[in-house]
Amino acid sequence: MHQIKNWPADERPREKLLHKGPEALSDAELLALILRTGDASSRCSALDHARQLLARFSTLRSMAQASVTELCELKGIGPAKAAELKAVFELARRFAAAPLQPGEKFSCAEEVFQHFHERLRDRKKEVFLTVLLDSKNRVIREIQVSEGSLSASIVHPREVFAPVVRESAAALLLVHNHPSGDPSPSREDLDITSRLRSAGELMGVRVLDHIIIGNGTYVSLADRGLMS
Repeated sequence: MHQIKNWPADERPREKLLHKGPEALSDAELLALILRTGDASSRCSALDHARQLLARFSTLRSMAQASVTELCELKGIGPAKAAELKAVFELARRFAAAPLQPGEKFSCAEEVFQHFHERLRDRKKEVFLTVLLDSKNRVIREIQVSEGSLSASIVHPREVFAPVVRESAAALLLVHNHPSGDPSPSREDLDITSRLRSAGELMGVRVLDHIIIGNGTYVSLADRGLMS
């Protein structure tokens, strides 16, 4: 059996991580550390199983979206190993979705994208969020306004600005995703942005930007000069 513990020390994933850091490991090596053991009957090591998983699902994201049943279809991956994988992916999702903390500050649209990307990129419906800011553009809180295809009826100024008034916010950012993966703004996106900016002007609240998140990319209406 090709047990990892019998490999030279500098080739074992655990020792490699301890000496060189986790960034030095490949995806397969990191997965092998989670799986820990191989399969005696097939003479496969944990690293072999990790490589088979990557070959089967192509990407870590596809693997994370697989069900326990789908994971267990691979020889050597039983319910226990599948559960460990699902737990790790869920922890990663929760880490990526950690809410903004009061007082944080975004310096550019790219930082907004980086914060919300993992949370929104795989959503099957459009999710519209606002980030309330104080007079120095520091985060007060984030709020989910709606979920579903964007329309004037579900993204209404009343729903957006009620929490702005409660929190005495001075400005806000608009954020939503495109489930298609293409962040190009639609006419509806532009119309909603215009309506909310007009409402903000009446209330003395600055709508600084509308960031549309796609799969691995984004569009900032402010960066494109579409907020005027």
